[in-house]
Amino acid sequence: MDPASDLFDSHCHLDFPAFDGWRERALAEARAVGVLEILVPGVTAQHWPRLLAFCAGDPALYPALGLHPCFLSEHRPEHLELLETRLAAGGVRAIGEIGLDYFIDDADPESQQYYLEGQLALASRFDLPVLLHVRKAHDRMLKTLRRARLGRAGIVHAFSGSGQQARQYIELGFRLGFGGAISYDRATKLRRLAASLPLESLVLETDAPDMPLSDWRDEPNRPQRIRDVFEVLCSLRSEAPEQIARQTTANVHEVLALNIA
Repeated sequence: MDPASDLFDSHCHLDFPAFDGWRERALAEARAVGVLEILVPGVTAQHWPRLLAFCAGDPALYPALGLHPCFLSEHRPEHLELLETRLAAGGVRAIGEIGLDYFIDDADPESQQYYLEGQLALASRFDLPVLLHVRKAHDRMLKTLRRARLGRAGIVHAFSGSGQQARQYIELGFRLGFGGAISYDRATKLRRLAASLPLESLVLETDAPDMPLSDWRDEPNRPQRIRDVFEVLCSLRSEAPEQIARQTTANVHEVLALNIA
């Protein structure tokens, strides 16, 4: 694989049970097609040790820890204290996956906001970027971020908002994650955004084992599919593939401060 087209999967749940029994194979298959680095977000405190142990064995796997808004029943206020302890120990590259999801049943916006604000405060204290999950709540999230005044921004995972909202996130310093959703012809608004937003603001992601591409919609997603997301993005944009690969990878490096010794 040409190093000029090496790719970074900025959002892949390799620690999830869906990969049990073939995790190393999934990783090897990804690397065989040039997916050399992966950011692995956490979603519940219970599984942070599993994620950290997995990432500790590979310098190209970067751990993030967070309390996901879709797992509220598994979160406890003391988990924010536990997160603080984990962050103080070092080695964590980002706080995530965190956010607001008003699409799910029984969303409980108040509880979601509590955990979001608690984690944003930790991001500010430890000078870490955040990985945001946002559905049907972009305006509320933007308002919250403006109050939070983060030292570093982060990534809006699986961006699904409007062009205006995209520009507001970009003004706050965020990158926008694009994945399998842009492979669906019916996703016209999202494909237009992927085509027209500044390349410096885009990152690639799979969200594996979730968010499969259109050609594999009936099977779990896998990190090697970032190559297919990349090819879709290339078909939508005017830049050379090498430039798209180089810039999207550099964007994740900058978010995670991997370019700082």
